[in-house]
Amino acid sequence: MARAASTLDYRELARRRLPHSLFEYIDGGSYGEVTLRRNVADLQAIELRQRVLADVSSIDLSATLLGERLRMPVGLGPIGLAGMNARRGEVQAMRAAHAAGLNFCLSTVSACPLAEVAAAAKAPFWFQLYMIRDRGFMVDLLDQAKAAGCSALFFTVDMAVPGSRYRDYRSGLAGASGLRGSVRRVFQAMKRPLWAWDVGLRGRPHQLGNVAPVLGPDTGLEDFFAWMRDNFDPSVTWRDLDFIRQHWSGPLVIKGILDAEDAREAARLGADGIVVSNHGGRQLDGVPSTAHALPAIAEAVGESLTVLADGGVRTGLDVVRMLALGAKGVLLGRAWAYALAAHGEAGVAHMLQLVEAEMRVAMALTACTSIAEIGPDILVRR
Repeated sequence: MARAASTLDYRELARRRLPHSLFEYIDGGSYGEVTLRRNVADLQAIELRQRVLADVSSIDLSATLLGERLRMPVGLGPIGLAGMNARRGEVQAMRAAHAAGLNFCLSTVSACPLAEVAAAAKAPFWFQLYMIRDRGFMVDLLDQAKAAGCSALFFTVDMAVPGSRYRDYRSGLAGASGLRGSVRRVFQAMKRPLWAWDVGLRGRPHQLGNVAPVLGPDTGLEDFFAWMRDNFDPSVTWRDLDFIRQHWSGPLVIKGILDAEDAREAARLGADGIVVSNHGGRQLDGVPSTAHALPAIAEAVGESLTVLADGGVRTGLDVVRMLALGAKGVLLGRAWAYALAAHGEAGVAHMLQLVEAEMRVAMALTACTSIAEIGPDILVRR
C-alpha cells in the first residue's frame, strides 16, 4: 500500500484509486474553476513570520469549538457522496476523526444514513442540512439527527440552486442518463478493479441514505442530481432560520457565508457559528477565496459567534494560516476525501497525523505555544 509522505500526496493516490467520474466529482469546481484555484493559491501565498529563540518546548493544539474540547481546532467538513470513495466511507471517516480527538460532519447527501453512522459512533458528531422544499421531510431529518445524538447542526445556505460543475458532465457522472450513462460508469469502474470489488460490490447498498426515502426506487446518480435540482429550495430567506430553530435546539452553524453583512445578520439572528466558505469553489465561480474574505468577516462579528472556515485547506500550514486570518476552527474538505479514497479510515487517520505535525512545526517556528496565540501578528504584512 503506497503511503503518502505528505497531505498533498493523497490527491494523486485518490486519482489512481477512484473511477474517473468520482475523482472528478471530488476534485472539480464550478464553471471555469477560478474560485477553486484561488482558494488554494491565495491561502498558500500568505507568508508566516518566522520567529526564533522562543521557548516552544511545549505546544498545545487543543481548542474548544461549539462547546466541545478537541485535540486541535480542526473538523472533517461535510462532503456529499463521500461514501462512494471507500466502503461505507462516512463511517470510516467518522471513526478516524473521533480516534484523533476531532469531530466529523455528516452531509445530508451522504451514502451512509444518520442511523448507520450513529450506530458506529462512540461520540457525538455534527450534521449538515440543506433547505428542502418538503418541510415535512426536513422535520423528519432533524428528528433523526436529534435521535442520533448529533451535537451541532450545520445549515448550508449557499446552495439555493446547484452550481454548474462542467467536469461532472464531461466525466459522465451527471447528464449521462439511461443505459448509455450506466455503461459508461461501469466501464470506468472496471478500470479500477480494487474499487469495483471493495466499494462497488462489498460497499452496497449504494443509496443516498438520508434522502433514499424520498428518492424511492429511483436511486441512480442521474435520479439524485435531478432530485437535487427540483427539491433544493431557492425561496429560502433569513426568516427560515425560525423554522430551523423550532425543530433544533442545539448549536446552529450557518455554512456558506462570504460577506460581512451576511455574517452580521447571522449573529443578529442568534446563530452560534458561521462557516466562511464558497463551497470549495463548487457554486458561484468568480467569488473571492475564503482566505481573502475571512479577515473582514471575522472582524465584523468579533466574538459574537464562532467563526469557522474552509476552502483550499490542504495542509497543517493552511490551518495555521486560516486561524491567523481570524478563524477559530477549520473544516477540512478535499483533504480528507482524497485520503479516504486512497486508504479508507487508515488514510484519513494518517492525513490527520500529518496535519497535526505540520501545525506543530508552523506554531513552533512562529513562536506560538497555544492556539490562542495564533493571530494576525504571525503574518507578514506587505
